[in-house]
Amino acid sequence: MSEVLVLIDHVDGAVRKPTYELLTIAKRLGEPSAVFIGGSAQGADVAEKVKKYGAEKVYVVDDAQIKGYLVAPKAEALQQLAEKTSPAAILIPSTMEGKEIAGRLAIKIESGLITDAVDVEADGTTTQSVFAGNYTVKAKVTTGTPIITVKPNSAAPEEAAGAGTVEEFAATVSDAAKGAQIVASQPRKATGRPELTEAAIVVAGGRGTGGNFESVEGLADALGGAVGASRAAVDSGWIPHTFQIGQTGKTVSPQLYVATGISGAIQHRAGMQTSKTIVAVNKDEEAPIFELVDFGVVGDLHTVLPALTEEVTKRKG
Repeated sequence: MSEVLVLIDHVDGAVRKPTYELLTIAKRLGEPSAVFIGGSAQGADVAEKVKKYGAEKVYVVDDAQIKGYLVAPKAEALQQLAEKTSPAAILIPSTMEGKEIAGRLAIKIESGLITDAVDVEADGTTTQSVFAGNYTVKAKVTTGTPIITVKPNSAAPEEAAGAGTVEEFAATVSDAAKGAQIVASQPRKATGRPELTEAAIVVAGGRGTGGNFESVEGLADALGGAVGASRAAVDSGWIPHTFQIGQTGKTVSPQLYVATGISGAIQHRAGMQTSKTIVAVNKDEEAPIFELVDFGVVGDLHTVLPALTEEVTKRKG
């Protein structure tokens, strides 16, 4: 059975949930092999985590020459590994960085690329949601090694024991790949909430919050979800742009999306309408958001959300 390379999404060795989703998908296509680009000392610990989801091999690429630069060195490392292993496919998380790496890799190994897949079948056929989620299309790579970036929450992670054999891989980074160097970075403030694009539950607030996100954050925390926002809330200066969902913000596809005080303009829909279950709370019963919800509540979010949070907390206790 041919190998399927899966690029591990991690922060300082802490493996993120999309990696386990990709390993689950990889099992449909062949034998999953995880690729860890990070500190070599962390390789064994990472292997212990990913082998529980079917990783037969874990290629550890020491990032000593890589971490000080943007995506080009990672693309080169994957190119060299792909040329060595001749995989059946390469799966990469559909993050901003992941898609940049995938694009560069596709050019380097002269292979077809599909981005933002929401499903991958055993024969390599992918499903994508396009044109702001209004259409679903099927596609398949026909040239070279299929390179596919997959959106978070596209598959439920399934545990499956793998060997998790660690293999060190020494990549050679060219001077050309070191053109863009990282000179400074500012860590995000820890909130204890999941990453917005990866969260299984998202509670988002809009103009109807009036700038008070306390009830939105309270419900998100009770549900173990992430906080999001509409452009109106961001433009009003109530919440940073990193929380914005929509055409000019982030795209999310959680199991549950709760839109509160959000009218549902097409620009916002573009970032969330592939969510599995959509709930809306809005005082305006004519709000466009009610056209695509599974459940809707006509009411003041500042009254509805605290009551809902209380009920969720009571049931959890």
